[in-house]
Amino acid sequence: MDSKAYLDMSLLRFTTAGSVDDGKSTLIGRLLYDSKSIFEDQLDAIAETSKKKGDEEVDLALLTDGLRAEREQGITIDVAYRYFATPKRKFIIADTPGHIQYTRNMVTGASTANLAIILIDARNGVLEQTLRHTYIANLLCIPHVVFCINKMDLVNYSEESYNKIKNELQKLAEKLKLRDSHFIPISAKLGDNVVDASKNMSWYTGTTLLNLLETIKISDDRNTVDPRFPVQYVIRPQQDRYHDYRGFAGRVASGMFKPGDKIKALPTGNTSVIKAIDFHDKQIDEVLPAQSVTIRLADEIDISRGDMIVNEANVPTVGNAFDMDICWFSEQPLVSSKKYIIRHTTNDAKCMIKAINHKTNINTYEKDMDDKQVKMNDIANISVMTSKPLFFDPYKKNRITGSVILIEEGTNNTVAAGMIC
Repeated sequence: MDSKAYLDMSLLRFTTAGSVDDGKSTLIGRLLYDSKSIFEDQLDAIAETSKKKGDEEVDLALLTDGLRAEREQGITIDVAYRYFATPKRKFIIADTPGHIQYTRNMVTGASTANLAIILIDARNGVLEQTLRHTYIANLLCIPHVVFCINKMDLVNYSEESYNKIKNELQKLAEKLKLRDSHFIPISAKLGDNVVDASKNMSWYTGTTLLNLLETIKISDDRNTVDPRFPVQYVIRPQQDRYHDYRGFAGRVASGMFKPGDKIKALPTGNTSVIKAIDFHDKQIDEVLPAQSVTIRLADEIDISRGDMIVNEANVPTVGNAFDMDICWFSEQPLVSSKKYIIRHTTNDAKCMIKAINHKTNINTYEKDMDDKQVKMNDIANISVMTSKPLFFDPYKKNRITGSVILIEEGTNNTVAAGMIC
């Protein structure tokens, strides 16, 4: 299998963000509607609901605002996932909330995204929520950010209004050093520049949103340099047909593996050579990021769930003390002396917060060194000590081996998402 072709064929995961009523759900509804990805019964159902609400037109936002509370309030409070495909690419959309109090939901929806669409109301321009969502997209190292200046129909498709907002957004992108940013004037409600090019904005000569989503290059988004294979399960069939079979099942976090590679098992440090890679009922010559396979080794070395197979010449950091940025999810504030469970790839350990280094004001991007009270939706940098070594890379280098979640003992609630520095 050609690795580049495999990565280019991968589906695109993207998330939407923006202030309340900026049109996120309407935009997704428009994408689904204009790309003919809606079943007739779905369209009939939302048409009937729109009619009952007294709307003259079909409210496309209802396609994603599935919770009753959302429909009643006309806002998004949960993360709604939608799937659709065009002849060129498959997509998973995460429609995330705009309210400040649902920042944690946005982090959840954006954590696996290749691309973030941030909507800005053309009438209001850049708001605090725009700054907040752009900062989170940058913090989560989302490779591509698309700023959609929406509701252009409500400013008479003014090129001047678009350019004013675009210039401000470009300065923001430069300040945060976004890797790849794009700017598109749209009307989600009427469909301008969403799937079809707008006839009302002849001054705009760029791409439509769907065309950008279909053609943006994502093959470089995954780390193909650092081979990391967290072991999920040791397969020992104990059957006559597979009497001597011993394989290590898991999903490739990053890098590539192939038979003949010299590997090292962590934490033991034992070395061996990959004998074969099994995928379903056949052997393959190469395994790539995000593929789930079983690796067999030439030697019987001690490996169990939570261990990691890496290239012998390319080893991650092994340690039990590190700093990380976190987004706090829990309604209960962080307690620095309290023990939590840290989950990293397939590995769990107990941990303690040794220090709260600073909080970040994600509306101004300033660090607050004095405020040590970390509450729900806060972004903070902390120092952690774990009960056993973890095998990690910095999050900016590897989004899989650089990410963790913190779990509260007793309740088993996820209280934070962390990005290792």
